[in-house]
Amino acid sequence: MLYFDSISLRRGNKLLFSDVSMVIHAGHKVGITGANGCGKSSLFGLIQQQIEEDAGNFRMDKGIVIAHVEQETPALDLPAIAYVMQGDAELTRLQQQIEEAESEHDGIRLAALHERFAAIDGYAAHARAARLLHGLGFAIGTEEKPVASFSGGWRMRLNLAHALMCRSDLLLLDEPTNHLDLEAVIWLEKWLQHYCGALLLISHDRDFLDRCVNRIAHIEHQQITIYAGNYSDFERLRSEKLALQQASYEKQQKQIEHMTSFINRFKAKATKATQAQSRIKALERMQKIAPAHVDSPFSFSFKHPGQIPNPLLRLNKASAGYGDSTILHAISLSLLPGERIGLLGPNGEGKSTLIKLMAGELIPQQGSRNSARDLSIGYFAQHQLEQLHGDLSPVQHLMMLDDNLSEKDARLFLGGFDFRGDMALATVNHFSGGEKARLVLAMIVYRQPNLLLLDEPTNHLDLEMRHALSLALQSFEGAMVLVSHDRHLLRTVCDSLMLVSSGSVATFEGDLDDYSSWLLQQRNGEDKKTSSRPSKKDDRRLKAEQRKVLQPLRNKVKKLEHDLDQLHQRIAELDTQMADPALYEQASSDQLRRLSDEHRQLNKQREESEEQWMLASEELENAG
Repeated sequence: MLYFDSISLRRGNKLLFSDVSMVIHAGHKVGITGANGCGKSSLFGLIQQQIEEDAGNFRMDKGIVIAHVEQETPALDLPAIAYVMQGDAELTRLQQQIEEAESEHDGIRLAALHERFAAIDGYAAHARAARLLHGLGFAIGTEEKPVASFSGGWRMRLNLAHALMCRSDLLLLDEPTNHLDLEAVIWLEKWLQHYCGALLLISHDRDFLDRCVNRIAHIEHQQITIYAGNYSDFERLRSEKLALQQASYEKQQKQIEHMTSFINRFKAKATKATQAQSRIKALERMQKIAPAHVDSPFSFSFKHPGQIPNPLLRLNKASAGYGDSTILHAISLSLLPGERIGLLGPNGEGKSTLIKLMAGELIPQQGSRNSARDLSIGYFAQHQLEQLHGDLSPVQHLMMLDDNLSEKDARLFLGGFDFRGDMALATVNHFSGGEKARLVLAMIVYRQPNLLLLDEPTNHLDLEMRHALSLALQSFEGAMVLVSHDRHLLRTVCDSLMLVSSGSVATFEGDLDDYSSWLLQQRNGEDKKTSSRPSKKDDRRLKAEQRKVLQPLRNKVKKLEHDLDQLHQRIAELDTQMADPALYEQASSDQLRRLSDEHRQLNKQREESEEQWMLASEELENAG
């Protein structure tokens, strides 16, 4: 499918790849990994023919349909679902051609177009687009809202749905989970597991990679190495390779040291000169094995926060929201030293609102928020990235926190966050999202808080930085509340989970897999009252109730299938009649108009019935 033959690629003066050869076959699902700036996105640019290789040859099979996520969304008045459906280019083209043929009363062409439209499952396209929107978190009823009415994050979700709508042979996804919550991430990974084409995925979410790919293409030292398996398999294989490489390197260094010592001792002696010269040549011929660069560029930790009051923070029947809208109702909880809480809950249910309430950014509408005298909060949220001073450097940002901090000590501290050399003194204006997030985290760590409130701290962070953050959080001695769609981070740093849903906050007794099941039940309208596993008696009762639910659903699906069969049959009859050349004689113009109108109305009915059938079938499948 994709063929890379001795490829070399540069961006400016920087060499990204050198002499890379590999093949991506149909059906391969490949995770692209490597440090920021190593060339992952440039690889996508090469495949999309946006840039050209500097040496070698890249080619792909003819006729491949490539889908990718656009980075910008124009402020369109077009309904969201219509924009998503445009992702299927052939569908859009056929719809336009059918309208033209209808206006020209060209029955023969119209019949052929409808035949192709049916072949690509065009009549179910509206339902397919609705399912994509619903899966990515859009509430039912919002699909007809204009694209321009959505915020930037939701427009990125629209772009993702637009790409998934395409019936592609190759799907290119660059950090698709950055603008998603955990619910949408879980839905997307299930969708990708059933995707039939080849997938190239850039992601810094290791759990997401584990569930979506069967190969890893790792970019390092201007080379791309393919590893079989998912990300966990890659980590194991690479660590074994590096351990072997390090042992070989150390052995070689001993050989080099011995040979160099011999050369230095004997090259001046006539009797040993020949032997010394042979060793010099052997040393030149020896293939240098690079040391294994396993050290992360990040090295930081939270110092002991000192005084940790008990409790740090208490909410007493606190309600919170925005304006006249209340999202959280009568919340009561206390944060104690050492607590490490992960917040779960569907999008829009109030996780970020609860974090803001704890941080003091929201004043309770009712009830109270009481903080300890020695409370010191480290609060991370995405909006803080935009509050950095664009004309100041990382060193200046850090020195603003401490008048007694010297530039040397500031640079030494920031080096642990990979702000080294000129970058430590560069203005923040041109920093990427990941670099800004690292700076905000560095400022939080420097303050030595005793309570961490982290709202999606891993957005834009690469795998190495996420790993370093995970290690630092594990050793943090204060209390922590975390919202994240990165399940690996939640799993490794949180001791307990709390569910924010329907205006309340309660302990969630299950694990993240149980939460995934809970989300699926919520998606299908089943309100699970408790997260604990049911007893056998409860299980029998639940199954009996499930059977009561399933039968009406089966009846609904069966009726819709019967209605669709009749619609398909009548449309086929109309196609046959409209293909008759005699119909297009002047005397038959009224009949042609009548048949065309009926054909159009029946197609609209079929689209609506197809959508109802798809939703009902999905509901039945999930309920069963």
